Amino acid sequence: MDNSISIENRFLHAIEMGLGAWQWGDRIMWQYGHTYFDEDLKALFDICIEEGITLIDTAEVYGLGKSERLLGRFIAETQPPVLVATKYFPFPWRMTKKALHRALRHSLERLNLEAIDLYQIHFPSPVMSIDRLMEALVEAAAAGQVRTVGISNFNESQTLAAYSALARNNVPLASNQLRFSLLDRTIEKNGLLARCHELGIRVIAYSPLAQGILTGKYTPENLPPGNRGLLYAEKITKCQPLIKLMTQIGQDQGGKSASQVALNWCICKGTLPIPGAKQVEQARQNAGALGWRLTDEQVEALDEASDQVN
Repeated sequence: MDNSISIENRFLHAIEMGLGAWQWGDRIMWQYGHTYFDEDLKALFDICIEEGITLIDTAEVYGLGKSERLLGRFIAETQPPVLVATKYFPFPWRMTKKALHRALRHSLERLNLEAIDLYQIHFPSPVMSIDRLMEALVEAAAAGQVRTVGISNFNESQTLAAYSALARNNVPLASNQLRFSLLDRTIEKNGLLARCHELGIRVIAYSPLAQGILTGKYTPENLPPGNRGLLYAEKITKCQPLIKLMTQIGQDQGGKSASQVALNWCICKGTLPIPGAKQVEQARQNAGALGWRLTDEQVEALDEASDQVN
């Protein structure tokens, strides 16, 4: 096994939290260019680095490439090392390994990097087999273009197939990026989380704040803007008792916020949450989830309250 790959893989397991860059450049879901701008993203990026949050997760499709370009620019302007995770989107017309290699080159150009720390398959492909996708990742790793490889949104059987295909080439499957939060515990209840832990696959939890719903700032009378208000209106009503408990537990933990409790809960479950941020204060809030731990009793209480919502 290539030593650089194994070292990076171990390091990924030592990281407690990263930053998700889905919002960067996204005008449809997140109102980029209306409620926040490039200077806001640069400021929160700097705060994250200052707070020791150095893993940034993006994707080629976020903001149609804008997220990667912004991240590349910010990295060029900072001194501390930044770990970059990005993703390949297997559109149906991308039917060959060459398509992945071409997309990877474009991501490297936008990020202005020689190699990506973690390169992930965004979703299982509707046309390419998992074996072929993994072969392409192995080739990218062998060429020195990526340091570790991962997957995203793969179910248990797909995860096992990817793990086995990579293992045949002595390349570890570093991670599986999955939706996970107090409002979506599917991977915990169907056994996928436990299986990933068993195999040493780091679970990266995306949407750990359920797109802002678990911050506590939204109510049935104050819905989030845009599509999120339509998607989560019913859930916001149902989760108010959970939010109340999160607020109470946060007070018991010395004044932690509901969002910090939600993120710490993800960490206590053995996942690596990657909350997004659009403003500096959100980045500071996210960083406040580190350096302490919920008690086992608090985790259990949150589990029970979560069961009443899901």
